[in-house]
Amino acid sequence: MPQAGRRHREGAQEVTLRQAQGERTPHIPVLLDEVIAALDPQPGDVIVDATFGAGGYTRAILDAGATVHAFDRDPDAIAAGRRWAEASEEPPRLVLHHRRFSEMLSAMTEAGVARVDGVTMDIGVSSMQLDQAGRGFAFSADGPLDMRMSQEGESAADFLNSAREEDIANVLYLYGEERQSRRVARAIVAARPLETTGDLARVVRKALGYRAGAPKDPATRSFQAVRIHVNAELEELAEGLSAAEALLREGGRLAVVSFHSLEDRIVKRFLREAAGAQAGTSRHLPDTRGGPAPTFARLSKAIRASDAETARNPRARSATLRAAIRTAAPARHHRGEAA
Repeated sequence: MPQAGRRHREGAQEVTLRQAQGERTPHIPVLLDEVIAALDPQPGDVIVDATFGAGGYTRAILDAGATVHAFDRDPDAIAAGRRWAEASEEPPRLVLHHRRFSEMLSAMTEAGVARVDGVTMDIGVSSMQLDQAGRGFAFSADGPLDMRMSQEGESAADFLNSAREEDIANVLYLYGEERQSRRVARAIVAARPLETTGDLARVVRKALGYRAGAPKDPATRSFQAVRIHVNAELEELAEGLSAAEALLREGGRLAVVSFHSLEDRIVKRFLREAAGAQAGTSRHLPDTRGGPAPTFARLSKAIRASDAETARNPRARSATLRAAIRTAAPARHHRGEAA
C-alpha cells in the first residue's frame, strides 16, 4: 500500500472510535483503505470528495496532508462539516461546497482551482440519511415519505401522489428493476394519498404478497427506485463523472464507489469508453479504429469489500470500487459546463 494509505490509518481509527462511543457521526466509510490507496493522496495535493457525507474519506485524505474540496447537496452534512472545519487546527485544508457534485467543475473554477489531483465519489444514499426516520429514505422506522437529499424540490410523496400510474411503473421498473412494476404502481395509485414510509411499504408488500420472515423485503426495490428518481441520481452520476474527467490533471486519480448494478454499470461503461475500449475489443489491446484519444488509463478491476469489512459494516456488502488514472488527452465534451 502507498505511504499515504498507511498514514491515514490513525485518523480513520479515531473516527471509528468516536462512532463506537456514540458520537453523531454514525457513518463508517466503505472500502476506506482501498479508496485511499487508489487516490494515493500526498501532502499538497488537492482532492475533491464529491460526496462528503460524514467526512470519512475526507478525514483520511486530510490526514495524508492533502487539501480537500468537499461537496454535498445535503444541508445537514454541510452544517456538520462546517462545525468540524471551524474546530480544526487547519480549516483552510477543508473547503466545503453546498452543491451537487455534477457542478464540481464550475465550483472549482470559481474557487480558483483549474485542476485537481484526485476525485472520489461514494454514490447513493448515506448511512446518516438512511438512519434518520424523518428523512424518509427507509422503512425500518416510520417517517414522512420524503427521500430528498437536498431537502428541496419534489418529495417522494409528491411524486407518488400525483404521477400517472404508467410513470410510476416505469420508475419502479427502470430504477428498482421491479418485475411486477405495473401491479405495484396500480396499488400505489389505489391507495393514495401516501404520507409515510410505512404507507408505501405496506402497499408494496400487499401488492407482492410479502410474508414476514422472507429473506428480502420486496419494498426495498420500490424504495430504491423512488429515491433514485426523486434525486435524479443516475443523471447526477453521469454528469459528475464527466465533470471529474474535465477537472483531473494528467496523472490524477479517480475512485468511485457504487452500491448497486445500475450505478456500477454507468461507472464501468464511462471508464471503458474513456479508456478507448469499444464493444468487441480486448481491454488489454489498444483500439486501432480511431476516435478520441483515451482520457483514462490503468482501469482497476471491480474491487469489493473483504469478509472482515462486511462483518464490521454490513452496508459494505454491495459496494464496488472502480478506479482509473487520467491521461494527458483533452477531456471529452462535458454536459452543461465548459471543459
